[in-house]
Amino acid sequence: MMRVTFIHADGRARTEAEAEPGSILLDVAQAHMMPLEGTCEGQMACSTCHVIVAREDFDRLPPASEMEEDMLDLAAGVRRTSRLSCQILLTPDLDGLTVHIPPESRNMQGPR
Repeated sequence: MMRVTFIHADGRARTEAEAEPGSILLDVAQAHMMPLEGTCEGQMACSTCHVIVAREDFDRLPPASEMEEDMLDLAAGVRRTSRLSCQILLTPDLDGLTVHIPPESRNMQGPR
């Protein structure tokens, strides 16, 4: 098992999660009740699973594809270390990854 830390949108609360290598970060986040919508279910057709990767962990990730970069242009509150959690495959090299839930987001499904 590997560890992932989610820093909540308020910047103070955190959730420590365990995940199997090979898991998708979005799935782990949703299993731990993080408010990441993932409207397109990982098809990279939305930006509702946007996370901000901790600066010290960002370089451990493989580079984002051009398509992911294009979708991040639509995300609210994008930072230099922003990524789509549906595109992060958790490998043993990412054990201890820390990601921040953005304080703002876009609900692509509209009001509920």
